[in-house]
Amino acid sequence: MEVPRRLSFPLVLPKPASSARSPLGAAGQTAGSSKDQTGGEKFISEEKTPESGVIVVVEAPPEDGKAARRFSSQDSFSEESSLSEERLEEEARETQRRAEEEEAAAKERAAQRQQLAIQELVESERSYLRLLQLSTVTIRSNLQQQLQPPPAGLDSMFLHIEEVIDVSSRLLSLLDQKQLQSGEPDFLQSLCDSFLSLSSEMEAAYKEYLAHYNHVTEVEKSYKQKEVLWNEVVRVIKAAAPDVNATSLSFFLVMPVQRIARYPLLLQTIQKHTDASHPAYALLEQTAHTSVALNCRINEYKRFREVADKYRKTEMLTIKDKIVRLNTHSIAKKTARLGQQIKHEAGLKPKLVDEEFDALEGFFYVLENGILELLENVEMYLQHLQGFLSCRTEDFDLDMDGEKAPICYKEITTALRQWILPMFEKRMRKLIHQPLCALRDLLVGPRNLIRKRLDKLLDYEVIEGKPNLSYEEQAVANTYRTLNTLLLTELPQFNGLALQMMWSTLGTFSCLHRDLAADMEQLFHSFAQQLPHSSLSPGAFWEWAESSVLEGARRLQHLCRMVEDKLNAPDAQPLSPSSQRRLKQLTDKHGSGKIFQVMSTVVGTRDLDLNLTKGELVAVISEADSRGDRRRWLVDAGGKRGYAAASKLIRYHQPTDDPPPSPHPNLTEDVTARRRHSYSPAGNAPLPMSQPCFQVVGAYDFTARSKHEVSFRAGEPVRILEPHDKRGSPEWSLVEVRGGQRGYVPSNYLAIMPVGAGLPPNPGFFL
Repeated sequence: MEVPRRLSFPLVLPKPASSARSPLGAAGQTAGSSKDQTGGEKFISEEKTPESGVIVVVEAPPEDGKAARRFSSQDSFSEESSLSEERLEEEARETQRRAEEEEAAAKERAAQRQQLAIQELVESERSYLRLLQLSTVTIRSNLQQQLQPPPAGLDSMFLHIEEVIDVSSRLLSLLDQKQLQSGEPDFLQSLCDSFLSLSSEMEAAYKEYLAHYNHVTEVEKSYKQKEVLWNEVVRVIKAAAPDVNATSLSFFLVMPVQRIARYPLLLQTIQKHTDASHPAYALLEQTAHTSVALNCRINEYKRFREVADKYRKTEMLTIKDKIVRLNTHSIAKKTARLGQQIKHEAGLKPKLVDEEFDALEGFFYVLENGILELLENVEMYLQHLQGFLSCRTEDFDLDMDGEKAPICYKEITTALRQWILPMFEKRMRKLIHQPLCALRDLLVGPRNLIRKRLDKLLDYEVIEGKPNLSYEEQAVANTYRTLNTLLLTELPQFNGLALQMMWSTLGTFSCLHRDLAADMEQLFHSFAQQLPHSSLSPGAFWEWAESSVLEGARRLQHLCRMVEDKLNAPDAQPLSPSSQRRLKQLTDKHGSGKIFQVMSTVVGTRDLDLNLTKGELVAVISEADSRGDRRRWLVDAGGKRGYAAASKLIRYHQPTDDPPPSPHPNLTEDVTARRRHSYSPAGNAPLPMSQPCFQVVGAYDFTARSKHEVSFRAGEPVRILEPHDKRGSPEWSLVEVRGGQRGYVPSNYLAIMPVGAGLPPNPGFFL
């Protein structure tokens, strides 16, 4: 049975008026065949009606069922492919939408985390500042008030913390001035600007505090060793801060150490959650890098200070302590340094020269010498001023009633000693002496560092040429570089400040004397009309003043000489039995001319020095030491020999057991009276006897030891002026030798010999 053929009329949209050719290549009626996907042929007949522009396609039915099946499978595949394309497009749109939503959510979460980090930085800064102020103001004042006396070193624990508080408060003040909230976009830029503007002040404050923090821990450790004191400290802290669980001062004082290290972490967290397209991202990145560099510089400075604190301390060690510290390592190290030094001095090895440091070192030693000399002069000046003030002549009644000028002088002197000069001395000690003493103490640290740097340089020169260094050698090299860098950085600053302080001290010294002159001028003006010579012209007045001062100085010098002659007259002291035995032993061994007596206690400070007590007798073996130093004499102390200072030895004049005949024969009373006034003018000098029978001569050689004595040779004729000293002791006699020189000599060094006994007669030297 034949299946009727099916007609298909697909509608084709009208084409544009352009002469576009049909895809099939026919302008009117076309016919052709095509193959479907199954491989069968399908005949299509198209007919175009020119009126409507509709093409009628007539498809011939397949010849068999196989062709029909091919046609139906092709339709289903086209439908499925169109559905899959739509599904893929829909899935792509869904994926893109989800990605956009996730990206927006991620940005929102990052913004939230950024805001949280910013809030954490600001709020933690406020809490940090509040706790620091609590510890500095409340707790510190309570400790000073409630603990009496205040613990030692309490104020030093809070050193440099005021600078840290000031920097933190300024940072918060800059943020508050902008009046921005942490969620606003401009707040981040304001935060970065504020941090960068205070970075230098922050570094200066924190590096000093961190370098000083080791002292804080040491002081607190000393408090903990005293249980009662530590319990009181904890009680005061808990009472002052009940809402804070603090049990020590280090709970508060360690906060700056932790805070400066937390700034980079907080800023890097803010940077991590900030979009790169943010306007302040570049500034935030710079701020984070600045905080990291700031911490690195502070750590480097703290390391330098630790090395400096280690080596600048002066250790007062005894010989026993030094011996205990000796070990093989220290001996080897010192031996290597000594060998390196010998090589430098012998020219066997060149010395590592640093011209910059050598110039700084030379200037430091010149400055140190100037400061010490200036301090010595100021101390001598104050000592003389104190001696002048201690002599209160106005307290004595000099019987000046009725004399106007002396009374005025007395009032002026009283005003000077009671008001003007004491105030001047007080200002001198406060403004001149105390700063110079503090500056002298500050010189110890740099001096020790310079010496230690030389030791480390010798160690460094030994290992400098090695290609590979051990751990210990690398530590030695690092120590030398640290010391050298530290000195090159801070020694110029110290030299400049010390020089500036020295010049300021000299300027203050001049100002004090200008004020003293003004006060004295004002004082004298108040008495000008009551003083004599007030009517003289300025030239005549100054001429009179100069002559009066010179005359007063001459009189004062004469008075001082008379008092000194009176006080320094030799005085013989009796010897103890043991001293007499030692005197006999030393005299038999060395002779009487070598016997000396110790004037004051001698304490040996060098090798082979003797310890001698005042009044002890010794015999001088040599008047110089082994190096030719005449200030140290080799003496025999009755069995032990050693060196003693020559300035503390005085020749001992011993009376003989059987003295020679008295050089003072019985004279008439009037002659004795004339001798007691031997310092009268030459017209009153005793006249020689008309027929001399005896003359006084020197029995032994005698060398004067002071200006009150006179030297003579054995056999030289002398003239006795007084047979005793000013205290009436007959052990010494006042004589006159050739040349008219007068002075004291031991009486037992004189002898009476008859005229013509081998000596030429000398007129005027007879009894």
